[in-house]
Amino acid sequence: MKPVIFGLAGETLSPYERAFFAEVEPAGYILFKRNIVDRAQLRALTDALRSLHGREDLLIMIDQEGGRVARMQAPVWPSFPPAALFDRLYDIAPASAIAAAHANAQAIALTLAEVGITVDALPLLDVRQDGASDIMGDRTLGAEPMRVAALGRAVLEGLAAGGVVGIVKHMPGHGRALVDSHLDLPVVTADGDALESDLAPFRTLRSAPMGMTAHVVYTQWDTDRPASLSPTVIGEVIRERIGFDGLLMSDDLDMKALKGSIPDLAAGVVAAGCDLALNCFGRMDDMIGIANVLPDISERARARLDRAMASVTRGGDQPPLEQLLATRDQLLEPVAA
Repeated sequence: MKPVIFGLAGETLSPYERAFFAEVEPAGYILFKRNIVDRAQLRALTDALRSLHGREDLLIMIDQEGGRVARMQAPVWPSFPPAALFDRLYDIAPASAIAAAHANAQAIALTLAEVGITVDALPLLDVRQDGASDIMGDRTLGAEPMRVAALGRAVLEGLAAGGVVGIVKHMPGHGRALVDSHLDLPVVTADGDALESDLAPFRTLRSAPMGMTAHVVYTQWDTDRPASLSPTVIGEVIRERIGFDGLLMSDDLDMKALKGSIPDLAAGVVAAGCDLALNCFGRMDDMIGIANVLPDISERARARLDRAMASVTRGGDQPPLEQLLATRDQLLEPVAA
């Protein structure tokens, strides 16, 4: 097995993809809008991936946050609200906000599990800061660390209740970035005392099964390298100060915050301490290059992967999706537009 998550080119596996993936055995896959038509097609695609590897617990992930980040969209699937709505409700009714976030996440999980998706890149634990890039904006759960952690826990538990593994992101915190890391490299110059608030939600939820790094430079810890490529940030901050021992993946290697060839970046994030590299675009040349330069997955990373995938129980009795959505909407009614 190679320590990488690959994207797919289209709505079905091509013969070349099928042969390549069977030979390389990536740790998992990530899906985007380009891979999605409807329930039947998506279930067939995820079944094909599981069949290819003979792993029922195969990591098949998606970014289904709600709001402006939703790969599975209406009218085939329900629309889900942005995280900021739960933050607004928390202002007036914290317990209701936590219950709404749980119901919403469980509903998301049911829609994912139905089509064979096992992991959702949620929740964001980035603490929103005034003046920062809007790339986080309404995707965040608030500007106060305790609130972010409380709502984030509800999301993780809701996803797990629906049979899906959650990912806490973007470690050790993207909330201060002044530019969008999809387009440029953010540099955060805050001192250690200020950064404690960024670390706090991740520390509170350090037992989460999976985490994702940020492509952000934190000059307090490493003046030259973004977190995804920094052994200092990964080893001393994420693993030691936060205490996170779950499966750690990089953010997407194709984001313009990172410079260099995609294979070199994949090797770099794994060498820095990420368990898995994340390569989203599904370009065969890049994937072949990554497979050629990456070592086999380490024993520790494989153990973390297996532990994360075993952290939820799939199947069993579930509330109907409509009931979860109705519960969420009733709770959110005081802040609904």
